Amino acid sequence: MSARPGFYRQELNKTVWEVPERYQNLTPVGSGAYGSVCSAYDVVSRQKVAVKKLSRPFQSLIHSRRSYRELRLLKHMKHENVIGLLDVFTPAATLEDFNELYLVTNLMGADLNNIVKFQRLSDEHVQFLIYQLLRGLKYIHSAGLIHRDLKPSNVAVNEDCELRILDFGLARQTDDEMTGYVATRWYRAPEIMLNWMHYNQNVDIWSVGCIMGELLKGKVLFPGTDCILYQHGIASTFHYCFKMPCGCRFLLDLHHNSRPF
Repeated sequence: MSARPGFYRQELNKTVWEVPERYQNLTPVGSGAYGSVCSAYDVVSRQKVAVKKLSRPFQSLIHSRRSYRELRLLKHMKHENVIGLLDVFTPAATLEDFNELYLVTNLMGADLNNIVKFQRLSDEHVQFLIYQLLRGLKYIHSAGLIHRDLKPSNVAVNEDCELRILDFGLARQTDDEMTGYVATRWYRAPEIMLNWMHYNQNVDIWSVGCIMGELLKGKVLFPGTDCILYQHGIASTFHYCFKMPCGCRFLLDLHHNSRPF
C-alpha cells in the first residue's frame, strides 16, 4: 500500500512512520508506553521539531480518552515552560482508516531523567530548573488542571537550560473524580498511593519536590519496588538525608508547620 499523497513512509526501529513531506530527516530520539518520538526538520518553518507517534491511540476506550485528552490540552497550552502543539496529522485519508495520530511540538534537547543520569547539577542549575518547573506548573494549575504525571522524563530541557513540561495524557480537571492509577510510583504523593478519590493540585507539588530532591541528591529520593516499600521510605525519612544548601534548609524549617509531614 502506497503512502497518502503528500506523505512518505519510513521504517525506524521496527516502526513504520508515515508523515507529511514537510517533515524531513526523521531521527528517533525516544519511546515510551504511549508513543515514540522522532526529531525532524520542518522545511516550511525551517526549524527542528519533535514528531510524536501515539502508540495504538484508539486500541481501547482508555487509550482513546488519553489520546483525546493530550491533544485537547496541548492545543490550548501557551506558556514558555509548557510544551506547545505546532501541528497534528494522520496519514489516513478516510475515517475508516483513521487509526494513527501524530503530534508535532517544539524539539527539546534532553529530559531531566537523562541529565541526572550522566551529570551532577550545580545548586544554581537546580534552582533555575525548579523555578521554571514551578512557573509552568502554576500556569497549568491556573487553568484548573492537575498534571498527575510529573517526573524527570516528562520535563524537557534544551541547550540553553530552558525547561518545558511534557505529556498531558494523564491530566485532569480539578473537579473530576480522581483515580489512584496515575504517575510513576517514585513521584506519587501519599494521597494517591492511598487511593483517595478527591486529591487536588498539591499532588503535583509533591512530584516537584521529588524531582528537586533527585536533582540535588543525584538519585531517586524515595525508591521502592512496590507501594508498601515506597510508603515506608517516605515514613522513615524524618531528617535531611542528603547535603543541601543552607537556604533550602532555612525555607523548609521556616514552613515546617505547613508541610504535610
